[in-house]
Amino acid sequence: MIRSMTGFGRCEVVTAEYKLSVEMKAVNHRYLDLGIKMPKRFNYFEAAIRSLLKTYLQRGKVDVFISYEDYTEGTLCLKYNGALAAEYMDCFRKMREQFGVADDITVSTLARMPEVLTMEQAPEDEEKLWKQLSGALEEAAKKFVDSRVLEGGKLKADLLGKLDYMADLVAHIEERSPEILAEYRGKLEDKVRELLENTAIDEGRIAAEVTIYADKICVDEETVRLRSHIDATRRELEIGGSVGRKLDFIAQEMNREANTILSKSSDLSISDWAIALKTEIEKVREQIQNIE
Repeated sequence: MIRSMTGFGRCEVVTAEYKLSVEMKAVNHRYLDLGIKMPKRFNYFEAAIRSLLKTYLQRGKVDVFISYEDYTEGTLCLKYNGALAAEYMDCFRKMREQFGVADDITVSTLARMPEVLTMEQAPEDEEKLWKQLSGALEEAAKKFVDSRVLEGGKLKADLLGKLDYMADLVAHIEERSPEILAEYRGKLEDKVRELLENTAIDEGRIAAEVTIYADKICVDEETVRLRSHIDATRRELEIGGSVGRKLDFIAQEMNREANTILSKSSDLSISDWAIALKTEIEKVREQIQNIE
């Protein structure tokens, strides 16, 4: 199936312990460019996040936003610095001996001394955290891909319609080309008769002139290649997958053939059809830029 490069996906998980949300959005880009914004606690998983997302994405500038709120109180723990407490007690003893004051130090007094008791972040359960995060990422990525597929279906239908119109233009050019030669031969014969009056026309000379003219304006090769490129584009659209780059290359080739037809043409009708072809090919190329 065809997938657009623009898309959006979001997943939010809310429990009694936490709230985790993942949001993804993308715009066109030649390659895959992942931009991830997330809390520091998830920095350890950045490589794993990129690896997971690459299984769903091939092209596009994709921005990923991750937010996390922890509702539990168990993330903090109390730490006792015994070595520092011993230093405090040693200093208190020296003060008592030096100044002869009473030793009234209690446990509660010592606990209030700076850095004896501190609150620290409890170690994260990385396996549990990754399970939560990866689940939300996959759900957001699936919704993101679904939105791309939906948009891709619309792009495919539009492109197929444009290809049908291009094929009709090529058919008009193919139908008109032989008529140009017949008209040229007729005009050439009339001109020769006018110049030579009653003198017999040299059919061999006329045929030679027509052949030379035919070589100059012949677009058979170009129309055959155009039809081939149109059919190839249809096949790629039906096969689907990440075909954006390949289709862009084919569109460039189609534009080259249309340019050649236009440069060879001396007929107004063919010139108009060639210009219409170039216009339609440009529309196709613009749409292809949106395909992954």
